[in-house]
Amino acid sequence: MKVLVAVKRVVDYNVKVRVKADNSGVDLANVKMSMNPFCEIAVEEAVRLKEKGVASEIVVVSIGPTAAQEQLRTALALGADRAVLVESSEELNSLAVAKLLKAVVDKEQPQLVILGKQAIDSDNNQTGQMLGALTGYAQGTFASKVEVAGDKVNVTREIDGGLQTVALNLPAIVTTDLRLNEPRYASLPNIMKAKKKPLEVLTPDALGVATASTVKTLKVEAPAARSAGIKVKSVEELVEKLKNEAKVI
Repeated sequence: MKVLVAVKRVVDYNVKVRVKADNSGVDLANVKMSMNPFCEIAVEEAVRLKEKGVASEIVVVSIGPTAAQEQLRTALALGADRAVLVESSEELNSLAVAKLLKAVVDKEQPQLVILGKQAIDSDNNQTGQMLGALTGYAQGTFASKVEVAGDKVNVTREIDGGLQTVALNLPAIVTTDLRLNEPRYASLPNIMKAKKKPLEVLTPDALGVATASTVKTLKVEAPAARSAGIKVKSVEELVEKLKNEAKVI
């Protein structure tokens, strides 16, 4: 079984994000970039499926600038077999990414596609669902457990009311939640081996996908600083402040 895993290059989660002086976007100059944490979980799950003998090949794909090869090499060091970079310097929205991923899916014909449920930069949580709609594949989102059995994959989903298990016919799409697994660290020997693994570079034009966005970012602002809290002496005082100062009741 071939597994396709999508990964995204994002600002490292330990970095304090800064907004550009002209409010046109986030300042990425000299900022540490890394693989999206949910994508790390997706790669780990694919590697575990291969270790169980369920998956025979793992292909990782990323969409972004040339520098995204760094994250693909990391995925190769973690256990993926080969990588595909769809090179684009544009800021792509979720639908454009989903269309590009569909083109890669059509080319690679995987039986299982695994994505992180969301990226920590845009937090949209919609690329996996859009890809499911475009491909017509069954989808299991917010997965906390994945079990492949024959031509089906059983996905335990984290929902508001608890857990829900769905049985999907392959080929299928799974998006990963935090509790699915704990990603491993790449060893030095595997990092060296990853440098020799194949990495194919494609373009949106080569895939026949138009990526023009219909959404325009007008302004980006840092969130307002939180004001200090106060202590109240009684419930009556709390209610009075909520009603007359905060005006929330």
